[in-house]
Amino acid sequence: MDIINDGFDLMIAHPPCTYLASSGLHWNKRRPERAAMTEESILFVRALMDANIPRIAIENPIGCLSSRVRKPDQIIQPWMFGEDASKSTCLWLKNLPKLQPTEIITKERYANQTASGQNKLCPSPDRWKERSRTYRGIADAMAQQYGVAA
Repeated sequence: MDIINDGFDLMIAHPPCTYLASSGLHWNKRRPERAAMTEESILFVRALMDANIPRIAIENPIGCLSSRVRKPDQIIQPWMFGEDASKSTCLWLKNLPKLQPTEIITKERYANQTASGQNKLCPSPDRWKERSRTYRGIADAMAQQYGVAA
């Protein structure tokens, strides 16, 4: 936040989803410190959305932002951008168009899914990091479509 008012014309933000994503919100009732972190995370996202930057895209998975802040402008999937993966990703946009798919891959089950459609990453110390990464196809589309000077 120290540099947010430094005159940027575009911000593409990927705030940490640990305390915002639906996949972890069930812990908030059992661990009050997590619920407090969710509130702090929501305030952080609101500050990003309210930044004095003309064009903003905020990316996060499906979670509490949709009900606690506002509905996303768009929900995308990696398979819409040439990735063999499924992961619903929300975009909250300010003065930016919806991201246009670049290469749609249609499959019954994607490489990152189990037979039941769940994420197939095994538990590990860095599972959170792998699950939260932005797929290259989405990042490339953002750079190409949002990186053009207004």
